Amino acid sequence: MSDQIIVENCSPTLAGLKTGNLFSCEYKRKKEVRDYLRRLNMLLYKKGIRIVPVKYYEKRVVLYMYRPGLLRRDLNNGIAKNVIETLGYNAENAEFCVACLARRMKENATQDNFPHEVGFFLGYPPEDVVGFMQHNAKECKCVGCWKVYSDVESANKTFAAYKKCTNRFLCRYKEGASLEQLTVAMPQMVQ
Repeated sequence: MSDQIIVENCSPTLAGLKTGNLFSCEYKRKKEVRDYLRRLNMLLYKKGIRIVPVKYYEKRVVLYMYRPGLLRRDLNNGIAKNVIETLGYNAENAEFCVACLARRMKENATQDNFPHEVGFFLGYPPEDVVGFMQHNAKECKCVGCWKVYSDVESANKTFAAYKKCTNRFLCRYKEGASLEQLTVAMPQMVQ
């Protein structure tokens, strides 16, 4: 595991543009993962970011980096809240929701099968997450960072902003900026 993998996969979250990112990476020993995540959480917690493992495979781990304040806001959106609470989540407790998502991911047997509500945890528009769920991932209007079922123009602007952010952060990282320097500090949002 390396900081470069974080920059490649999570720049919009580091910048405060996105609630969270879900990505996988290879590992050799679980202890390495735990030690790396402990260091990263100590470093980035004060900037409003957490990173947790949500599913281990034999040689890969799925990690979720997120901003708890943004997650609380997103999960308490009327649409998201209604959907996740019918699935057994408690929208009032973001940390409980992350633990519940991890449990639901562990229950899935395949590497490519994620609970559809994961989009709410990544900052996707609630209308698109619901569209994805209702249409079984088919019949979308366009595809970018997620499948779009509602506002294509807004989604395309967001996709471009995420790409631009990632390119800038990768360039700065390669020039010597540390992960801590790249991460934008955001105050913890209160419900």
